[in-house]
Amino acid sequence: MTATQESLGTDGAATAALMRRATYAAIIVQGAMVVLKLGAWVATDSVSMLSALLDSLLDATAAAVNLVAIRHALAPADREHRFGHGKIEPLASLGQAAFIAGSAVVLMIEALHHLLHPVQVLNTTFGLVVMGIAILASFALLQYENFVVKRTGSLLVSGDALHNAGDLALNIGVCISLGLTAFLGWSAIDPLFGGGIGVWIVYSAYRVGQKSIFQLMDHELPELVRNRIRDTALAHPEVRAVHDLKTREAGTTSFIQLHLEMDGAMSLADSHRVADAVEEELMKIFPRAEVIVHQDPVGIAERRFVPAAGR
Repeated sequence: MTATQESLGTDGAATAALMRRATYAAIIVQGAMVVLKLGAWVATDSVSMLSALLDSLLDATAAAVNLVAIRHALAPADREHRFGHGKIEPLASLGQAAFIAGSAVVLMIEALHHLLHPVQVLNTTFGLVVMGIAILASFALLQYENFVVKRTGSLLVSGDALHNAGDLALNIGVCISLGLTAFLGWSAIDPLFGGGIGVWIVYSAYRVGQKSIFQLMDHELPELVRNRIRDTALAHPEVRAVHDLKTREAGTTSFIQLHLEMDGAMSLADSHRVADAVEEELMKIFPRAEVIVHQDPVGIAERRFVPAAGR
C-alpha cells in the first residue's frame, strides 16, 4: 500500500469519481496543449518545441488510455475475477512507459539531426507565449492530480502526475531555450535541450514501468507499512504473536493476509471475535484493503512462510 492510501477513507464511489475527473482534466488540458504546441512548432521549427509537442501528445494519449483502464479497474469483482480488475492499472501504465520510451528515441534522433545540420529558430515570441500558457496549465493540472492521488492512491493518476511534473520542468526549460536562442543567438542550445528532454523522458518511463512491474509481480508493500500492520494486530491484548504476513497491491486495492497466534484454550467463537476486531482496526487504517486473518493456537508448530530476505 502506498503511503497515500493511508488516507481519509474515501469511499468507492467518491474514489471512482475523483479518478475519472482527473483523467478528464488531463485529456482536456493535454489536448489543448497539443493544438497550441503544434502551431508553435510549425511556426518556430524548434527541436525543443518539438520535444514539448511530443510530450503533450504522449500525455494526451496516455490520459485517454487511463480513462479506459480506470473504467475497467474500478469494476467490482465478478465470478471470473474474484480479486477485482485492479491489475489493469499497472498493465496500462506499463504500456505507457514503453510508448513514452519509444517517443524519446525519435526525439533524440531529431535533436542529433538539428545539431549536425543547424536550423534557425523563427517566431520565438509566439513560442514563448505558447509555453507560458503551457506552464500555467501544467501547474494547475499537477496540483489537481496530486490532490486526487492523496485521496485515492491511484497508480494511473500518480503516473500521469509524474508526467505532468516533468511537463512543468520541460515547459520552463523550453522557455529558457527559446529565450537563449532568440536573445543571445545560441543556436546549439535548442537541439541540445531537446536531446536532454529525451533523456528525461526515458527516465520518467523507467520510473512508471518500475511501479507497474512491482504491482504485476505482487511486490510486498513497504516495510514501514508492514510493520504498522504487525503493530496494529499485536496491539490487541489477546494476540500473542503474528506470522505469515503477506501483502500485495492491485490498482487502488491492497491485499493483506496474516496469521494471529492466540491462547489455544480460547473458544472458536472468541478467537473469531478477536480476528474480527483486528480486521476492523486494519480497515480503519487501510480503508481500501482486503484483509484475511487466520487464527492459530500459540506455540503450535506449523509450516510457515519464511521470505528469503528473512522478514
